[in-house]
Amino acid sequence: MKAYNAPLDDIRFVLWHLVDLDSLKNLPESDVLADQGLTDTILEQASRFATEVLWPLDSSGDRQGSRWNEKGVTTAPGFVAAYRQFVEAGWNNIEMPGEYGGQDLPQVLCCAVQEMFVAANKAFCMCPHIAPAAVRALVAAGSEPLKSFFIPKLVSGEYAATMDLTEPQAGSDVGALRTRAESQPDGSYRLFGQKIFITFGDHDLTENIMHLVLARITGAPAGSKGISLFVVPKILQDGRRNDVLCTGIEHKLGNHASPTCSLTYGARGDGAVGWLVGQENRGLQSMFVMMNGARFNVGLEAMAVADRAYQQALAYARERVQGRLVGGKVPVAIVEHPDVRRMLLSMRSQIEAMRAVGYQIAAARHIADRHLDAKERQAQQAFVDLVMPVFKGWATETSIEVASTCIQVHGGAGYLDDHGATQPLRDVRITSIYEGTTSIQAHDLVERKLVRDGGAAYRAWLPKAELTVTQLVDSGSPELSDIGRGLQRAIEALTTAVEHAIARFPNLPSEVLAGSVPLLRAFGIVLGGWQMGRAALVAQRCLQQGQGHAPFLKAKLVSARFYSFHVTPLAVSLATTAVAGGASVMAMEESAF
Repeated sequence: MKAYNAPLDDIRFVLWHLVDLDSLKNLPESDVLADQGLTDTILEQASRFATEVLWPLDSSGDRQGSRWNEKGVTTAPGFVAAYRQFVEAGWNNIEMPGEYGGQDLPQVLCCAVQEMFVAANKAFCMCPHIAPAAVRALVAAGSEPLKSFFIPKLVSGEYAATMDLTEPQAGSDVGALRTRAESQPDGSYRLFGQKIFITFGDHDLTENIMHLVLARITGAPAGSKGISLFVVPKILQDGRRNDVLCTGIEHKLGNHASPTCSLTYGARGDGAVGWLVGQENRGLQSMFVMMNGARFNVGLEAMAVADRAYQQALAYARERVQGRLVGGKVPVAIVEHPDVRRMLLSMRSQIEAMRAVGYQIAAARHIADRHLDAKERQAQQAFVDLVMPVFKGWATETSIEVASTCIQVHGGAGYLDDHGATQPLRDVRITSIYEGTTSIQAHDLVERKLVRDGGAAYRAWLPKAELTVTQLVDSGSPELSDIGRGLQRAIEALTTAVEHAIARFPNLPSEVLAGSVPLLRAFGIVLGGWQMGRAALVAQRCLQQGQGHAPFLKAKLVSARFYSFHVTPLAVSLATTAVAGGASVMAMEESAF
């Protein structure tokens, strides 16, 4: 299996040309972006850590996995030492707030670092990547005592964090949860209940684990309106073990080194000691601070695993000699065969599109947090809110297809575990399920992001995409003009589908929602096409001005053209399905299935 090689050239291209770090460097606490040398050093050090520390443990962690017994969970060999190196190098707190000892690096730079780490070892990263989201939740809603005690522990890496939402009867329907919290005279609570599917719910990487738990205070209203959020440590401040017990870990398709735990609160009967975060019955609002960040991270991690799959497929295609070209006389490496090239370009171009969109969202989040102009903050946040479910749904579904294509490139060898081609698909498959399935993301897009504001956020974004179309069509380059016209057709089809959803939802919600996933995927493809069009414009300009590495820039143009002819047209058909396909979904009687 080929070692992971961080795509630093592609990452730098997106950061400096598409995200335009120069436009972000003057924002408060963004000085690091003003020093390209420092930024490059951070990226290079992250690449080295990913390659030298995380990647060597990925395959062995997949084979050996985490282990559970009655005393707790033991992670895969090498993970404890790797986590210690991770913390000592400061990678655990790069996006943590400076006031608590974190480095507070810009989100877009953290995004690039995270991509490399996840691609090298996704299972490992599923532990430390929860802590920054937990810190954001505490900063937003926690009391001063909770913040002053727990946040420094999370920033230092002494504590890990978890998100405890799901229960056996309460998956997507969080309002059905039954875990209860009983108020105590000292202001604390005692929690009783069971949580399942808890990522790194128990492990040996840190001395303590801070669980953020959704529960219902005794007497609270039924449904989601009666849910509160609690912080529940594994070990209490006096050193006693809290009454929360890991009762087992799941045997999963992938991510074997990441323990997915079942936790019982009140296993001894005493109840787990916890403290309320924010207001009573407002737990979902506090947890959504974590959820939004987690959904972005899932889209990003899916793209990262897809890039790893592409690297494996490309390496195999270059070394596997099989068959002759039409009219040829000698066997050639399969990378020379037309359809293998098509598969590789399909993988490559969609990864480039996902990376550009993901980093663009990270930059918008950065501006929404730090810009001095309130209107600009509001505009950027509106864009983030609009495209967050799109990115999560589109990137995860696309990455699953990319990882599957990796196996196809390997042929029969890819179906065997020996070549490692199965692991990316096994690892990435969960991404379209956890932190909200693709269907949930699509419902969120339609109900909350399009219908609720009457399409205002969508129409605010639209001129940016249309400007790219104009620049492409008027570029004077026939190739760029073709990309622009293809993107224009996709935008027009998407806009028709968006307006249809907004108009029809009040009277025919089920019919509209039946077409919501195709709508989401069409939107994702268009976002990707928008960024690929921008990349083509930059590459063409740099070539004309004699700047940059010519072979790299020419490859960017080819990738953009491929995306335009092979991927962008799919948005038109998906948009057509979103408009006309919902009625047929709802037409069949349930008994006829």
